[in-house]
Parts: sequence; C-alpha cells; structure tokens
Amino acid sequence: MHSPLLQVTDLRAGYGKAEVLHGLNLQADKGSVITVIGPNGAGKSTFLNSLMGMLPSKGLIEFDGQSIGELTLEERVMLGIALVPEKRELFGTMSVEDNLVLGGFRQMRLGNRQWRDRLDDVFDLFPRLKERRMQEAGTLSGGERQMLAVGRALMSRPALLMLDEPSLGLAPLIVKDIFSIIETLRQTGVTIVLVEQNARAALAVADQGYVLEMGEIGLHGPADALAQDPRVIDTYLGASKKLEA
Repeated sequence: MHSPLLQVTDLRAGYGKAEVLHGLNLQADKGSVITVIGPNGAGKSTFLNSLMGMLPSKGLIEFDGQSIGELTLEERVMLGIALVPEKRELFGTMSVEDNLVLGGFRQMRLGNRQWRDRLDDVFDLFPRLKERRMQEAGTLSGGERQMLAVGRALMSRPALLMLDEPSLGLAPLIVKDIFSIIETLRQTGVTIVLVEQNARAALAVADQGYVLEMGEIGLHGPADALAQDPRVIDTYLGASKKLEA
C-alpha cells in the first residue's frame, strides 16, 4: 500500500483579506500522479503557490510525514519539492544549458558531486533541448520553453514535482508530447501534482483527480471514474463525450 508523500488538511489561503481556498483536503501517494482540474479563477494556482510557500496559508501541509507550513520556499525546495510555474519563468538571455545548471542548485547544496550528470538524463528525456543546449532560452518555441522549465525542475531530483498548466498556450501536437513526458516521469517514481485546464488529458494520465470549484473541492476520486462522471463530462469534457483511451 502506498503511503502519502503529500497530505493537505483544511488548507486555506488567499491574497490579503480575500480567502481563495476554503478548507482543501487532498493527498498524493508516493509515486502517483494526482490532477487538480477546474475553471479559471477556481484557485488552482493559489493552491500550488501555497504548497510551495509562496503564499501564506492556514491548515496543515505534510510532506513525507513532516509538517512544512512554517518552512520557507527555499527550505521546501531543499526537502525535494519543485514547481514548474504557469509562466515558465526562464532566464531568457541565458543558454538552455545554463538554465538547467541553475536547476541543479539543490543537488549541489546537498553535496552530490555528480549533480551535473543529471544533465544527461534531462537531455535523454528532451532531445530537442540537447540540440539547442547553447541557444538562448528566450529564442525557444513555446513547447521547447515548457520542456526547459520541466527539465530545470528535474535537475534538482525532486520527490514532488508540481506542474501549473503545462499545456497552456501550446499546439495540440506539443500538448500530446508534454503529457507523454508526464507519463514517463511517473515511471521514474516521482510524485506529480498536475494542475490543468485540459481535463481530458489530465485525467487520462492521473491516478487520482480533484475538481476545484470556487476554492473548494467539489468532486474527487480515481481519475478514470471522474472521467466517466456525468457532471465532469458535461462541465469539463464536453456534453455526452466520454474520455478517449
């Protein structure tokens, strides 16, 4: 039986006096993929930013059995939590390789002398990045920038990888590549929290799903069951459409 790597209990967060998240309960087992789907403004990015320590929050956040609510962003990174933000936030005037090297900071701080070897793993996963390793990040296509953002996060060898809208603004063919990569990452044992508006693709790759609406969890359960739920189909997958294999 899998044990939870991430356990969230009664999480409340927002901006100033405006509460956006109203008591979220959620868990991610080690080696699993969970997805949080929902409309714009539901609080999905707020949820990830709270987990990362970028926003103050109330409630209990446990990572590998340890309460991390009082830890700083940097301390959470050192524990093995990585976030790929919606806006990628790359260093546009730096090369692809230099952006990746910066992602290895955690492993360097941990004293792993072979931390640069992780570059080869990232280049194996993203051959296009290897081809463009000396190219400035700002000149990459949208899909390549997303690959670089994911690759940079993987350089730290995270136990928990959080992805904020990885398919946003990408062409359908590139979206297919991104979700294929998520499936590959699952096989490496990393736990993934995927926040995504593309409910069809997200539920297809996830083990568990949560539907976030107006700052509250409206539905949750096995991803394949949610994909067949009439409410999810009508609201997020298109009326009368079943999830395609």
